[in-house]
Formats: sequence, C-alpha cells, structure tokens
Amino acid sequence: MAASELYTKFARVWIPDPEEVWKSAELLKDYKPGDKVLLLHLEEGQDLEYRLDPKTKELPHLRNPDILVGENDLTALSYLHEPAVLHNLRVRFIDSKLIYTYCGIVLVAINPYEQLPIYGEDIINAYSGQNMGDMDPHIFAVAEEAYKQMARDERNQSIIVSGESGAGKTVSAKYAMRYFATVSGSASEANVEEKVLASNPIMESIGNAKTTRNDNSSRFGKYIEIGFDKRYRIIGANMRTYLLEKSRVVFQAEEERNYHIFYQLCASAKLPEFKMLRLGNADSFHYTKQGGSPMIEGVDDAKEMAHTRQACTLLGISESYQMGIFRILAGILHLGNVGFASRDSDSCTIPPKHEPLTIFCDLMGVDYEEMCHWLCHRKLATATETYIKPISKLQATNARDALAKHIYAKLFNWIVDHVNQALHSAVKQHSFIGVLDIYGFETFEINSFEQFCINYANEKLQQQFNMHVFKLEQEEYMKEQIPWTLIDFYDNQPCINLIESKMGILDLLDEECKMPKGTDDTWAQKLYNTHLNKCALFEKPRMSNKAFIIKHFADKVEYQCEGFLEKNKDTVFEEQIKVLKSSKFKMLPELFQDDEKAISPTSATSSGRTPLTRVPVKPTKGRPGQMAKEHKKTVGHQFRNSLHLLMETLNATTPHYVRCIKPNDFKFPFTFDEKRAVQQLRACGVLETIRISAAGFPSRWTYQEFFSRYRVLMKQKDVLGDRKQTCKNVLEKLILDKDKYQFGKTKIFFRAGQVAYLEKLRADKLRAACIRIQKTIRGWLLRKKYLCMQRAAITVQRYVRGYQARCYAKFLRRTKAATTIQKYWRMYVVRRRYKIRRAATIVLQSYLRGYLARNRYRKILREHKAVIIQKRVRGWLARTHYKRTMQAIIYLQCCFRRMMAKRELKKLKIEARSVERYKKLHIGMENKIMQLQRKVDEQNKDYKCLMEKLTNLEGIYNSETEKLRNDVERLQLSEEEAKVATGRVLSLQEEIAKLRKDLEQTRSEKKCIEERADKYKQETEQLVSNLKEENTLLKQEKETLNHLIVEQAKEMTETMEKKLVEETKQLEIDLNDERLRYQNLLNEFSRLEERYDDLKEEMTLMLNVPKPGHKRTDSTHSSNESEYTFSSEFAETEEIAPRTEEPSEKKVPLDMSLFLKLQKRVTELEQEKQIMQDELDRKEEQVFRSKAKEEERPPIRGAELEYESLKRQELESENKKLKNELNELRKALSEKSAPEVTAPGAPAYRVLMEQLTSVSEELDVRKEEVLILRSQLVSQKEAIQPKDDKNTMTDSTILLEDVQKMKDKGEIAQAYIGLKETNRLLESQLQSQKRSHENEAEALRGEIQSLKEENNRQQQLLAQNLQLPPEARIEASLQHEITRLTNENLDLMEQLEKQDKTVRKLKKQLKVFAKKIGELEVGQMENISPGQIIDEPIRPVNIPRKEKDFQGMLEYKREDEQKLVKNLILELKPRGVAVNLIPGLPAYILFMCVRHADYLNDDQKVRSLLTSTINSIKKVLKKRGDDFETVSFWLSNTCRFLHCLKQYSGEEGFMKHNTSRQNEHCLTNFDLAEYRQVLSDLAIQIYQQLVRVLENILQPMIVSGMLEHETIQGVSGVKPTGLRKRTSSIADEGTYTLDSILRQLNSFHSVMCQHGMDPELIKQVVKQMFYIVGAITLNNLLLRKDMCSWSKGMQIRYNVSQLEEWLRDKNLMNSGAKETLEPLIQAAQLLQVKKKTDDDAEAICSMCNALTTAQIVKVLNLYTPVNEFEERVSVSFIRTIQMRLRDRKDSPQLLMDAKHIFPVTFPFNPSSLALETIQIPASLGLGFIARV
Repeated sequence: MAASELYTKFARVWIPDPEEVWKSAELLKDYKPGDKVLLLHLEEGQDLEYRLDPKTKELPHLRNPDILVGENDLTALSYLHEPAVLHNLRVRFIDSKLIYTYCGIVLVAINPYEQLPIYGEDIINAYSGQNMGDMDPHIFAVAEEAYKQMARDERNQSIIVSGESGAGKTVSAKYAMRYFATVSGSASEANVEEKVLASNPIMESIGNAKTTRNDNSSRFGKYIEIGFDKRYRIIGANMRTYLLEKSRVVFQAEEERNYHIFYQLCASAKLPEFKMLRLGNADSFHYTKQGGSPMIEGVDDAKEMAHTRQACTLLGISESYQMGIFRILAGILHLGNVGFASRDSDSCTIPPKHEPLTIFCDLMGVDYEEMCHWLCHRKLATATETYIKPISKLQATNARDALAKHIYAKLFNWIVDHVNQALHSAVKQHSFIGVLDIYGFETFEINSFEQFCINYANEKLQQQFNMHVFKLEQEEYMKEQIPWTLIDFYDNQPCINLIESKMGILDLLDEECKMPKGTDDTWAQKLYNTHLNKCALFEKPRMSNKAFIIKHFADKVEYQCEGFLEKNKDTVFEEQIKVLKSSKFKMLPELFQDDEKAISPTSATSSGRTPLTRVPVKPTKGRPGQMAKEHKKTVGHQFRNSLHLLMETLNATTPHYVRCIKPNDFKFPFTFDEKRAVQQLRACGVLETIRISAAGFPSRWTYQEFFSRYRVLMKQKDVLGDRKQTCKNVLEKLILDKDKYQFGKTKIFFRAGQVAYLEKLRADKLRAACIRIQKTIRGWLLRKKYLCMQRAAITVQRYVRGYQARCYAKFLRRTKAATTIQKYWRMYVVRRRYKIRRAATIVLQSYLRGYLARNRYRKILREHKAVIIQKRVRGWLARTHYKRTMQAIIYLQCCFRRMMAKRELKKLKIEARSVERYKKLHIGMENKIMQLQRKVDEQNKDYKCLMEKLTNLEGIYNSETEKLRNDVERLQLSEEEAKVATGRVLSLQEEIAKLRKDLEQTRSEKKCIEERADKYKQETEQLVSNLKEENTLLKQEKETLNHLIVEQAKEMTETMEKKLVEETKQLEIDLNDERLRYQNLLNEFSRLEERYDDLKEEMTLMLNVPKPGHKRTDSTHSSNESEYTFSSEFAETEEIAPRTEEPSEKKVPLDMSLFLKLQKRVTELEQEKQIMQDELDRKEEQVFRSKAKEEERPPIRGAELEYESLKRQELESENKKLKNELNELRKALSEKSAPEVTAPGAPAYRVLMEQLTSVSEELDVRKEEVLILRSQLVSQKEAIQPKDDKNTMTDSTILLEDVQKMKDKGEIAQAYIGLKETNRLLESQLQSQKRSHENEAEALRGEIQSLKEENNRQQQLLAQNLQLPPEARIEASLQHEITRLTNENLDLMEQLEKQDKTVRKLKKQLKVFAKKIGELEVGQMENISPGQIIDEPIRPVNIPRKEKDFQGMLEYKREDEQKLVKNLILELKPRGVAVNLIPGLPAYILFMCVRHADYLNDDQKVRSLLTSTINSIKKVLKKRGDDFETVSFWLSNTCRFLHCLKQYSGEEGFMKHNTSRQNEHCLTNFDLAEYRQVLSDLAIQIYQQLVRVLENILQPMIVSGMLEHETIQGVSGVKPTGLRKRTSSIADEGTYTLDSILRQLNSFHSVMCQHGMDPELIKQVVKQMFYIVGAITLNNLLLRKDMCSWSKGMQIRYNVSQLEEWLRDKNLMNSGAKETLEPLIQAAQLLQVKKKTDDDAEAICSMCNALTTAQIVKVLNLYTPVNEFEERVSVSFIRTIQMRLRDRKDSPQLLMDAKHIFPVTFPFNPSSLALETIQIPASLGLGFIARV
C-alpha cells in the first residue's frame, strides 16, 4: 500500500511548530497526488492550510493510533519518527508518571526531579530473574539483563549512562550498582557490595558540584568495573576517571559552587578535630564565594560531611589519612586567599607575614619564605645557564590558581587510588560489569577546551553505539533469514578523523604547545589553513578569527580558541612542586611521587586513569626510558589515549545503553519542555536508533501473535492448521506490495507504517462489526419500544373511552339531581318565608306578654323586699354580738397559724438549700408527700367546716332578716293605728338606720372574711402546687441519676469490652510478630548451621586427602550430637564439645540473644535439678527411716515368710543355673564348632536362636500371667471386709493352702509386691486428695473473704463516686476498673507461671520418686507376713493363658542405632512409604523405639536416638531439600513424632482424647519436653523450607498462568511489541497456564494428604501458597503497563474464581487463603470499574481497602486501553483519588513482600491408632528390631 493512500479524511498528522516543536492536526479532506496544500484542523479548534514543500513535496508525519501511544518500547510504534517519539515520551512522563522508556536497545530515562518509590529492595527482587521485555522499563531491568548475559554468555558487560548535566546520570549509575550489590551479594564476609556503594558519597563529595543545571553535577567521567567470581558474586571493583574539571577549583560561574567537599569542610569547621584547619564560613574564601550560592536547598553540608567520613572509614581510609586529606583541602582554600601586590608591571610581592599564606604553609608543612619566593618568581633554564625571573601580578595569580588545581587533581587521583585499593580483591576475577557514567554532549554560549574533549568523547561513543545498533539489526535479520540490505546511517568517523587523525585538531594543538611562542591565535590560523574549505565538518565563524565550528552528530558547536593552549599544557612551575615535595607533612610528597612510583600512570593529570586490577584488551607495556616523556604529555594526548583504552574495553564487552534526558531547565517536577527534550534526543542518539530501525523492518510479530491480533481480518476458510501459512495467505491479500513485509523463520517483519495500516483495517472491521451490532441492538430496542408504545396506546384508548362514558352517565345523573334540587329549593324558600312571618308574630306576642308580666313581677318584688328588710334587720340585732365574738376568735387563730406556717416555710426553704435534703427527700419522699397530702386534706376539711359555719350563719341571718321583715310588715299594718305615737315611729326609724349601718358593716365583714378565705385557699393551693413541682423535679432528678448511672455502667462495660478486644487483638498481633521473629531466627540459625557444615566439609576435604582404602566417616552426627541435649546433659556436652567443635577462628557467629536465652534456660534447669535432687534425698531418708522402723517390729507369721524366701531363692538359683548353661552353650559353640556351623546363617545357630526365642516368649507369657494375677489380687482385696482377730489362724491356714497351690508357679512374691504397691498407691492418693480438698476449702474461704472485702470497698467507692460530679465520677470509675483488671491479670499471670512450674516439677519428681520407692519397697517383704495383707480366705485364682500380647514398643540393640536411622530416615524413599504404608509410619516406629528405651530407663539410649533422629532428618533435608515430596514427608513425620511425644507424655492436657490402652503406653521415666521444643523448632525449619520449595516451583508458573495466558480466549488482544519482546500471552507449547497452576496445587495437596499431614497444617501451607500467588501476580501487574487493561482485569477475576473453586473443592475455604487474594481481586476490580466521575472515585476509595494509596495510583497511571474503544484515565481523576486517600494511613511501599512467610503453628492432633497394632513391613529392612 502506498504511503499517500493513508492521507485520507480524518487522518491525523504532525506539523512543525516553533513553540511546541510538533503540533497534531486532522485532515479535513483526502490528499490526492499533486495537491500543494493540505486542509488541516488543529486540536485548538482552528483550521489551517498547510503548504507542502514544492521541492521535496514531503508530506507531514502521520500520527500513530491512540492504542499505540504510551508504549513501553518506542520501536513498537508503527510510525517511527521524531514527533511520535516525543509524544510517546511526553504521555508516559506527564500522564502516566513513568520516567523510563525503551527505544530498542536504549533505555531512555527522564529526570523527574522528585523522589519516586521505585528503587526499594522489593522492586529489586521483583526485577531479579525476569526477562527484560516482561516488565516495565526500568534501570533495574537493564542491570538484570547485563547480569544475566554475563552469567549466560560468560562475556563481560558494560552499562553506558550518558546525558546532559542534571539529567540524572549519576543517580542511574548509582542505582545500577545498587542492583548488582543487592542481587549478587558478596563472595566473602568483607561486604564488598557495601564498599562499592560507599564509594559513591566519596566520589560525589570530591567530584560533584552545583551548576546552574544540576545541584549535584558530576564534573568528571568515571568507569567502574564491578568484578565477579565464578559464582557471579561481587568480589571487588575498580574505578577509572576521566577529565576532572580542575578549573572549577579556582573559578565558579554565577549561581554555581565549587566541589562539595569544600563546603562540607566549612560547615564542619566548629568540630574539635577541625580547629587546627582554621576554617570559617564559605563566604570567607575566594575559591568558594565566587558563585554567590554557598547553600543548596534541602542539603545539610555538615551531615554530608559525616556521611563522607563514614564512607572513608568503611573503605579503610584511616583517621590520620582522612585528616591529611582535610588538611590539604583546607590548604587549597587558604591558598586561594593569598593576595599579591604589584611592584611594577613585571614583578609583584606578597605582604609580609601574610596570614593566608602562613596558614597554608603551616598546614602543608613547607617553609614560608621559600613558598613566598617561588609564588612571585619563576626559574628559566637555557642550555648553559639558569635564570630566576620575577613575574607580574596576573602571572602570579594564574600560577597560584594552577598550583591549587594541580594539588586538587593529585589529591583526587590519590583518593581514587585508595578507593580502588579498598575495592581490590585477592580472589581472581572471572568477569566484570562496567558502569560508565560520562558526560553527554555539551554546547554553551562559550565553549572551551573542556567542551571540546567532552564532545570528542561523545563522538567516539556515538560511533560505537551506531555500530552496535547496526550489528544487532544485522544479526536479527540473519537469524530470521531475511534478505539483508545495507542501511544508510550517520557515520561520524569523518568528525573523529577531523579531531584525532594526523594533522587533526589535537595534533595541531599539541604541535602549537611545543612551539616557544605558540599562542591561541596562531593555532587558530593553522586550523583555518589546514581544514577550512577542505573538510565539510569544519567551519569558521563570520565575525571572529579566534573561534572555529565543528559539525558534530548532534549539532554545530562553536569553540573559542582562548585558553586551549594553556589548558592543554596544564603548566605548573616546577619550583613550587619541589617546595611541596620537601614538605614535613608525610602525605603531601606521596601526591607528587614520580610516575614510575605512582599507582596510576595518568595520575599526573586529571584526564583519565588506568585501573590497577583490570583485564585490559591490549595491555600497555612501559619502557624504562619513557617516563620522562610521559610526564610531558599534553592533556589532550592523554585524554585521547585513555579514550582509546575505554573504547577497546567497551568493544570487548556487551554494551547496554541508558540515555538520561533533562525535561526542563528549572528543575520542576514532572514538567516536560519539548524543545529541550528534542535537543537531547537528537544529541544522545535515540533518534538515530529510530532512524536505523525505521530504515529496515521496525515492526516484528511472531506468527502466533499476528494470528491472535488480526484473526478478525481472516475468514473461516483462511484459517489453516499451519499458523505460518495462514499468516502468509492473509498478508498477501491485505498488503499487495510484498516489499512492505518479510517472512522470517519465527517472525513477520513489517516496514514502517504497515502495522498502522493493519490496525486501521482491524479497527475498521471492528467498527463495522460494532455498527452491525449496534444496528441490530438499536432495531431490537426500537421494535421493543414500538410494541410497548402500541400496547400503551391501546390501553390509553380503552381508558379514555371508558372515561367518556362515565362522564356522560355522570351528566345525566347531575341533570336529574339538579331538577330535584330545584323542586326542593323552591319548596324550602316558600316554607322559610312562612316561618319568618310566623316567628315575627310570635316574637311580638312574647314581648308584649313579657312586658305585662314584668310589671306585675316588679310590684310583687317590691313588696317582697320590704318584708325581707324587716326580717333581716330584726335578725341582725340578735347576731351582731355573736359575730363579733367569732370574728375575734377566728382572727387570733389565723394569726397564730400564719406565724407557724411562716416558720415551717422558712425551715423548708433552709432544708431545700442543703444537700442533705435531697438525700432525705430521695430516701423518704413518698412519706413526705403522704404527710403533705394529709395536711392538705386536713386543711380542706377545716375549710369545709368554716364554709359550713358560714352557711349556718347566713341561714341564721336570713331567718332573722325574715323575722325583721315580718315585724316591719306588722309595724306598717299598725302604722295607721299608731299615728298618734309619732315618737315611737321616729325611734323605729332610728333603729332602722342603725340596722342598715350594722347590715353594711356585716356585709363588709363578710366580704373581708371571704377575701381572707380565698387568699388562704390560694396560698394553700400554691404551696401544694410548689410541693408537687418539687416532688416532680426530685423524681426527674432521681430518674436522671439512675439513667446516668446505667449509662455510665454501660459505657464502662463497652469501653472495657472494646479495650479488652483491642488488647486481645494487639496481643495476637504481638504473638504473631514474636512467632514470626522467632521463626525467622530459627531460619537464620538453620542457614548458619548449614553454612557451618559446608565450611566444615570444605575444611575436611582440604585438610584430609582421602587415602586408598580409607572411608571418611560422616561427621554430621558427631558434630551435632550435643546440639539438642538439655538439662541433665550439660556436663556431658561440655566434655564432648572440645572433641567435636572446630577451631574457634572458624566458628560461625552466633545470635547473642539466642545464646543468652539458652544460657538463662540452662541456669534455670540447673536450679530445678538441684531442687529435685534435694527433694529426692529427703524422700530417700524418709524411706530409710520407715524401713528401719519396720525392721524393729517383731516377726509375725515367720513360717510363711520363710517359705516365700526359700521359694524365691530357689527360683533365683534356677534362673542363674539356666543362664550359666546358656552362656556355656554359646561359648562351646563359638569355641569348638567350625565357623560355618556357628555362622549366623548356619542350621545349628538357627535352631539355638529359635529355642532362645521360644524361651523368651514363654518368659514374656509368664510375665503377663503375673501381671494378671496382680490385678486380680488387687480387685479381691478391695472386695474383702476386715474380720476379727479370732480368725487369724484359720485365715492363715487357708492362706497356706492357697500358697501350697500356688507354689508350683512361683508367683506369690510378685503378687505380694503388686498388692503392696497398690495399697501404698491408694493410700497416698487418698492422702493427697484429702490435702487437696482441704487446700481447696481454705482457698475458697480466703476467696470468700477477699470478695467480701472487695464488695465493701466497691460500696465505699460507689458512695464516694455519687458525691463527685458526673465527669469525675466516670473518670474515677474507669480508673478503678482499669486498675482492678490490671491487678487481676498480673495475679493470674503469676499464678499461671507458678502452676506451670509446679506441675512440671511435680511430674518429674513423681516419675523419679515412684521408681525409687518401688525399688526400695522390694526389700521390705521379709518383715511383713501374708496375714497383714489378706484377712479373709482368698479364692483360687485362675490365670488365663493367652497368646502373646504386644505393648507398642520396639526393641533394638544400641549398636543397631545407626542402621535404624539409615534405613528409616537416610535411605527411605517417601513415595513408596506414602503409597503403600500408613501415614506417619517412621514417626510411629521411632516413638515406639523411644518408648522401649524409656521402659528400660536408659537415659543415654533415649538421648542418642533422639539426637540421631534430628540430625538425620536435617541431613536428608540438606541433601534432598529441593524435593517437595521429601520435605513434605518429613514435615508430616516430624509433626507426627512431636504429637506422639505430647500424646504419650503423661500430661493431662494431652491425654483427654486417649483411650485407656493408649494411656497405658505413656512414658514413665523421662520428661521429653525439651526435645519436644527442639522438634517444634525443627518442624518450623522444615515448614519454611517447604514454603521455599513450593515457591520455587510455583514462581515460574504464576505470571504466565495468572497474567499472560489468555484463559478466556479472544477477550484481550495482543498489542504490537517492540525490540524488547515480552512473553507471549498465547499458550504455546511449554507455556504455563492456569491449569498448570491448578494441577500443581492438586499435586501439592495430594502429596501432603498422602503423607498424612495435619489438616490445620495443610490449611496454613495452602494459605501461604495463595499469598505467594497473589503477591507475585499483583507485583507484576504493578510493574507491567501492558497488563493494566479492562480485559486483563476480567481475566484475573476469572483466574481468581478458579482458584476459589479449587478451595471449595478441597474444603479449604476457611483456611484464610481467599483473604490473601483480596489485594489482587481489588486490583482487578479497579481495572474494570468506571474511572470518570467523583462518584466513581468515591466507589474506588471504598472498594480498594486492601490496596495502598501508592498501589491504587500506580494501577490508574498504568491503565492502558487495548482497543480504541476504551478511554485512558484522566490526570484530574487520579488527583481526585489522591486527595480522597490522603488521610489514609498505609504503607508507602508499592509492592507486596512476596518473600513473607506467615508464622506457623502446630495444633495438637492426637492419633487414634493403637501402637500395639502397628506392623513393621519387611520392605523397610528393619528385621533387627523386635516388637515388645
């Protein structure tokens, strides 16, 4: 396809822009050949007419599809050109915060000017062992590739780091060296890797300075060779330096600094050891104040000085040498302050006793006068005479500066030499990796000799880089058998020839330096005459005759000739050097040694150095007479030689390139300046790499990847079984021009732009498919919508028609209703009018009749009132006296009661103010209320009585009034009769007047009485209401207090519960941490032990040369035998230790904390042993005393005892006789018989052994019968009741008869002993039980008493708290509760410790005492008759005879122990045992052997067997420790052995699940608790080894199976890969898939189940496996941009669901394994959720609680769309997430610790298997042990 065909409408292109370098635009119409203008639409929204160049007619660069933007490798881009590279770097740097990008074989590193968390040890471990293309670009990936190629190809490697000042070269080189130091480790104990890293602070302090572009700019080039041995571990290093910028010592530009070391010295001037240097502030020295910027923000020079001194000490530079260095540096500073005064134009002088010069001479140890003289004079030597000539002030100043520069350069070289000596290794170097940290291409406004040398070196490096890239391209094409055509690329050999060839610039410069009157101007004229108009790369500036221009590969550079000759000569007056050489300061002459004595041949200059221990390609050979000339070599000549040597070294190694880019000149973090970036990309060769790649076939796909990606472009008939042929057929149809692609053996090669074309076809096909899908879905949706609308319309119509019908019916009903309403309304109106008229008539009648009635009533009323007046006047006269009397009485009563009420009220008010009132009210409030209620009732009764009296008075008053009225009427009637008696009438009138007055007075008094009564009633009611209110308030206060108390109690309970839960959680965390620390300590101890064994074996092999016929014995047992012996074995261990330990100088350093713990444990055990020994002696004394008392008793029933003793003596003599006969028989056979007869396989021998075996079996059967007899005697004794002493003789007679019956069997002695032991045991148990009951009762009484005291104290505290305010009350309660719980916890812990110690001590004592007492009681039988034991006749006992019954023990001889260990442990094959035999069989066999040794009470045998077992298991695991089956088998058996020791230890806690038969098998003589701890530690070590084994097996599968393999086919598309090919996600043959992981998990699980591993332990192993899977998967996801996509998230979710399904199938969901996958699950969900709005951000923050903030942000930054239909995550959304998560406190670590091992526990798991039923298979070869 032609390139012009891609310029269609909507195609995006890049056009040049003066500001942004390149701008993106979109075509508005198709381009047709011949068009001169392109119509473009810019991203800013403007339209533009872009005119094509009429000469070249070159079209603008096409833009890559969005799916390719942000690729890890720039060569994966379809269009390879400058704007594509720039845009890809910008997107990765700004949007994704990724600073590393591949460009073919080059790693492009952009300085972020910010500390990033991507260089930790976890990141190093993640990149270790990974292929370079599998992970995201990183400096660690380059370092890993170099390390891997060195080990694989056995070829030296080089990492070339270049870039501008401030681009980050030094940091990149530092991290590369840190990677090598971390990954490879050190081959010796000298920690060489630490020394290599320690050289960085020293070199930075003396070789780095602040510039305008960089605060820590390296002002020299260095090449560090890191040496490795045959095992590829660091053994040493060597450093070469190039072109130190000496001029910086005496001059610094504005805003720049001198070398860091000077400012560090000034900042540390106040230290006591630096007082002799007489330093001050940096501003007080001429050499440090010129830049005007003595401080660097964020840097503490004093602290940096401490780091520098610490690094010097680590590298072996002594304190005296360090002070010597600082003296010289301080002398340089003081030398810079030396001033000169002019005498005349040709001479100068120094002021007398000039202080700076005096200090300089004192520090340097030289003569003041001599140095003062030669600073102002110089010596001129001719052929015949020597002249001393004064020099001018300017010349003297230049000479002073030259001397300072020379001294600093010598000191710099001396320090580098000593650093190399410290890094030098005596071990032979096998290979090395070189790290070249060298200056990049430089161009400034004024360029001088230093820039010329730097650019010359970059020309050489660029040439080597171009040739290497060209060579790699050629090798790739030849490997794939692609026709190779020569690619034209920029060759900078002409530029190099211009500089270094004969009559080149350097030659002319050296020639001019040799001329007596050579100047910069004459040298410039020679350059013009030689090269101007003859070399196209050389130009002359138009406006200058003292400059020249060279066209370098990166840019044109104009060099100023001024100073070239002086800097090339590097002139220093010889007389000044001689003065320094004569110094009394010993270190100073060392700096100026002759060249033949110097360590470095180039130490006289700063240009470069040759390493001391280096493997050069062409070593130089020095001649004796050449040294004088070598000293006169110019700087340019020496730099050229060292550069050639460097190029030879680089050409002899495999180079790896790191190009550092400075994104901006202002050191702003994550700010990208396109102009500056393009300049550096052009200068560092990245664009040249792109150009070389683009000239050939830059895009490369494997056939499988191409098929997977572009399967959508194929039809079904095109798909063949052969993928290669399928791809060929499809490509021939898609791309007609066959020159655009080539078919290799494994890959398809495409020209530039073809992948973009294929992507366009694929996108069009997918777009068409999407349109078709959308069309179908939209049609279906619209059709569904139409049918829904149709149904809705029908429904609406139905409801509308019904509504209309209902409305019509409603209209009819309303019409009828209106007619009815009108009828009734008219009737209502007429009736209403009638009613109104009728009512008016009735009203008139009623008013008229009322008027007449009222008139009549008034008349009657007047008459009636007159009668009443008369009646009342008469009555009043009678009542007046009575009322006055009553009024006085009532008034007195009221006054008195008021006075008493006031007193009572005052008292109540006083009481209301007191605190006690509340208590009294609180205590008896109901009684008070009842009393008040009664008072109120009484007052009401009084009130009622008063009212009744008042009523009576009114009645009396009315009756009197009626009488008076009657009298008035009589008077009126008799008025006419008494007209004559006028006087009487007048008197009556006066009386009436008086009565009226009295009536008015009575009314007023009545009114006063009523007012007083009302007032008293109101006061009473007010008092009652007040009392009620107070009562209500008190009740409320009471309820509030009760509620507050309840809430406080509840809060206290909740607080204590929360605190208890938190403390429990914290204790669990602390326990897990302590367990993890202990297990890590065990792991470290195991590693040291293995290392000790290895060193021991190596020493044995080195010292003991094996002789013919001599077989070396295994020393593992002897060396470790005393390792696991405790308590009683310490004395023996001390005796054995001198024979088994190695010399002290070869010991491995032990962990002091472990040693101190063991020492403390030894002391405790010795104390316990001493206590037990004292107790044993005391018990023995008691036994002896009791025995002596029994011997003093009179002999009873002597006949029976005599009979017993005779019988026993007879049995003993018979037994001895049989033994003697057996020994004689053996001896006779061994002496008289032939060897073949007595051989172990001979017939006679077999017959004798069979007889011996049968006799032994018969003896065992008799022993069983004796035991049965004992048990039956004991049971009969319990059933017998005591009788009178009368039956003693009869009982003894019967007993003698029974004894006579039993004497043939000879078992009466054993029966008697058993019965006596049983009685004693029962008696001791009863006594101990009685004592324990008494102790318990006493303890309970004490506890009751303490509880009573505690109760009283609590009540007192509660009473005190009630008086406190609420806040203080709560605080006091909490404090009291905390104190109480703390005391209880401490008491419980002390009790628990005491009980544990007491139990252990008593168990040990009980076992020892039982055995001792049993032995001592045997001798007491003679003093006790049978009558003392049995008082009733004993029935004849029938002893049943039965077959042999096994006791679950295995007997072996001590000399067979090694054979037992060898057959059962060392040579045992786990697979056969696991398949054919019961699980844990070796553990059971070993425990049964231990049981037998315990039964025999053989302490040495038990210790020897256990120690041999432990050492043999260690030996097996050391030999076959990488085999999962072996490790799992011995982990299972070790745990089973440990469980057996616990189950049969006799401790009650471990015997709960035992059967009675199993309890009989418990150990009786030894407490093996110490050995249980040793076995537990061994099990922990085996578990950790098991985890490492399964991790090594799973690790290669995890990334491929969980991330790369496409479990759901077709979901994720393969994106184009660059030169750094990543691992394919297609399941090729040999590729691990998820099924591989599941099969491996099944294998692990089945093996562990076959071996009988405890279920809880299997759960812990599975949890650890799932943690490893989740951690490694998540770590790789966080470091792989190509894996962070939506489709990959779905793949991960599916894979995790398969793992969960596996857990469900195995019933392991409760193992905690699923929880370990939670971070991975959340990361997958994060890839799938929406990432746009604030709601999405909130959902992400709440969902991803198992991920750290750094992990969430990293995933969002890495999220990459696989198809163009997806969208990238915006920067604003990521910032929103960061803002929401800023308060979250989590680890800043990015990656999970994949090496983390959860602490393991071994829960006790007793076995139900009976030991006596275990059969020993013959396949184990254990015929020498016998079941007992």
